[in-house]
Amino acid sequence: MADAVVPCDVPGTVFRPGAVDVSEGRVMRVGPVSSLRGSTGEGVREIAVEGALLPGLVNTHCHSPMTLFRGTGENLPLLRWLREVLWPREAHLTDEDVYWGMTLAAEELLCFGVTTTCEMYFAQDALADAVVAAGSRALITPAVLQLTETDQGAPWWSEAIASIGDFSDRRDGEAGRIEVGFGPHAAYTVPLPGLIEAAEEAQRRNALFHLHLAETEREDDAFVAEHGGTVTEVLADNGVFDGRVLAAHSIWLSERDLDIYADRDVAVAHCPQSNAKLASGMAPLMGLMSRGVRVGLGTDGPASNNDLDLWEEIRLAAMMARLREGDAAALPAAAALDLATRGAGLSLGRPDLGVLAPGSRADMIAVSLDDPAFVPLLDDSMLVEHLVWSASSRLVTDVWVGGVPVVSDRHCLTVDGAHARSEVESRARRLASVSS
Repeated sequence: MADAVVPCDVPGTVFRPGAVDVSEGRVMRVGPVSSLRGSTGEGVREIAVEGALLPGLVNTHCHSPMTLFRGTGENLPLLRWLREVLWPREAHLTDEDVYWGMTLAAEELLCFGVTTTCEMYFAQDALADAVVAAGSRALITPAVLQLTETDQGAPWWSEAIASIGDFSDRRDGEAGRIEVGFGPHAAYTVPLPGLIEAAEEAQRRNALFHLHLAETEREDDAFVAEHGGTVTEVLADNGVFDGRVLAAHSIWLSERDLDIYADRDVAVAHCPQSNAKLASGMAPLMGLMSRGVRVGLGTDGPASNNDLDLWEEIRLAAMMARLREGDAAALPAAAALDLATRGAGLSLGRPDLGVLAPGSRADMIAVSLDDPAFVPLLDDSMLVEHLVWSASSRLVTDVWVGGVPVVSDRHCLTVDGAHARSEVESRARRLASVSS
């Protein structure tokens, strides 16, 4: 039971007061307290939650272990930052580096109310170990990317794709909180045959195919010159978009590209804060949504954002949409919140995430209403408006993943934060020295 429940099943719905019935890690029923009270069986434990209960937020595009590189290469555009700063350091990563980078990120994410992330990174076993230990949830799409130029004879990407397949065989579904997909980095880093091969394997497994697409204006000039069409057109023509596809960023899209996204059901991970910080551009969010394209919010990595606070993305997404459209009514509060909850889950092909509805995962967050951000609260619609326009991650008090508490009274129960910070600090210093 809670002072209010915002289930996010239908944007704008509020039960005040409300209740959520949970059993074996899933939501059974949601509604006003009056409709659920007295209908539970013996042995059921009732928990009173102060504040508003929402579904856990879903971060659709992240490289969370980049906590190791937070604050590095500042004030550089994307491609220079990648080639001159990030990739040289990542080439020296160990599995333990990735484990601790992800562990520190998991604490940050959970305390912000983010219960699920879609990760694209290296050392996937170490990353999965950290997620399982922290009690969070992740869709892991190991990166297909060559950090250093090597002559491997056979196509280098084939080995990476085979490794992801092995990882999926071993760990997909682990603890009920790990899902595995494929993460070929981008069309400017993975040749077209590699993208096609990764897409075919993802389709065979009904796994998510996750890539960066149209993030900067000129990133694909060489691809267009070689193949005679935009990346979107060529990938569609070669069957890459025939399965579950998540295209991160998707800023520089033509009207034809937008139509292809809609026709092929390509989902988008929209990362407004990273896009703005790197001066990459403003994505055509309303153009995507008006065509029915599935869109979820992402933070991108903590090296380019520089935090993992999805609440900031909710507000900025609405602001940037209104600036781009010149319309103060574009992306209302309920629609903005939807992009970090139900809409985010749908963009990953996971309707059981980001929503409190019968059958959904019992990933929940409590947000304190005892704050000036929620004054005045004259009606239910104002609660949603306040959540988007005046609340923030600082008001998240408690978090559950699959019905299991992982944050209590703003304290993460599953991660030793001081230890994680110490590990990341020392490892970041080593990585900075070996790449300089």
